[in-house]
Amino acid sequence: MASSLLWRWEARFKGVTIAGRLLLAGRPILSVAPGSRLLLGPGVQLNSSVRANPLGCFQPCVLRTLASDAVLELGPNVGLSATALIAGKSIVVGEGTIFGAGALVVDNDFHAPEGEWGWSFDCTTGAKPVRIGRGCFIGARAIVLKGVTIGDRAVVGAGAVVTRDVPAGHRAVGNPARVLPISASARDPKV
Repeated sequence: MASSLLWRWEARFKGVTIAGRLLLAGRPILSVAPGSRLLLGPGVQLNSSVRANPLGCFQPCVLRTLASDAVLELGPNVGLSATALIAGKSIVVGEGTIFGAGALVVDNDFHAPEGEWGWSFDCTTGAKPVRIGRGCFIGARAIVLKGVTIGDRAVVGAGAVVTRDVPAGHRAVGNPARVLPISASARDPKV
């Protein structure tokens, strides 16, 4: 599709490193701060058009690095639908992880109190890296906050707000998210 080719060129022009085949359904919002790194591994799919996901995409995918030393890295075959990943320091997503419609991952607070009633827009102060393992599922409209590590094959339920680590093979559900083991029957369909 000609539009997808144009959007890939736009991504490269903005400084995105594309390490192989990139699948685009609709135009994502991509911004790379000077000196930062935004890397899309082979087979990454960004669903940004309304019809690209069964739930519908109410917004395009948003991938941003906000500071000169920030890193945003998506491993091979990562899939996003109307998802926002915003890195002031570092967000790394492992191979085969998928994000439901409207998921949000941030590694910073965006603003900090300044003076009596003002706000600072320094996204690096207090930023903490986010790491999401391989083969994870981050449900629709889930929020993963700064400093969280999610282990391989973990599941974050729809609408969960994750403020602490989720071990490999576990699930996080609710607001604030509770971390629970995934049942044996869910891991092995033969059980």
